[in-house]
Amino acid sequence: MRTLMIVIERDEKTARARMRSGFVRAARSRRYQGEIRSFESPAALFRVFTPARWSLLERLQALGPVSLRGLARALGRDVKSAHRDVQALMQEELIVRDEAGLLRVPFDRIRAEFDMAREAA
Repeated sequence: MRTLMIVIERDEKTARARMRSGFVRAARSRRYQGEIRSFESPAALFRVFTPARWSLLERLQALGPVSLRGLARALGRDVKSAHRDVQALMQEELIVRDEAGLLRVPFDRIRAEFDMAREAA
């Protein structure tokens, strides 16, 4: 099962530590540990995951492999706007085309994790 975790990590040191510990866990267990897509801020995250794109991703994951026209029809959107959002999500590798040229989400599960904490005084 392929998994993606989406996180916001403002601190590059924290992001590197998370990545390092993930590699160590994977090396020790020799098992797939999932993939992480890190954003430096909520603004950066929301540039990629607009509400329309999030809905598109959810719908595509539920539908399974489908043509662009079929996806647009399922979303009740015109093909041109669906294409624009699909292209943006393909650039982020959140949507891929299969051997038949159909669109699909390459992840079985997508999780989002966000922490907000008060800074130490």
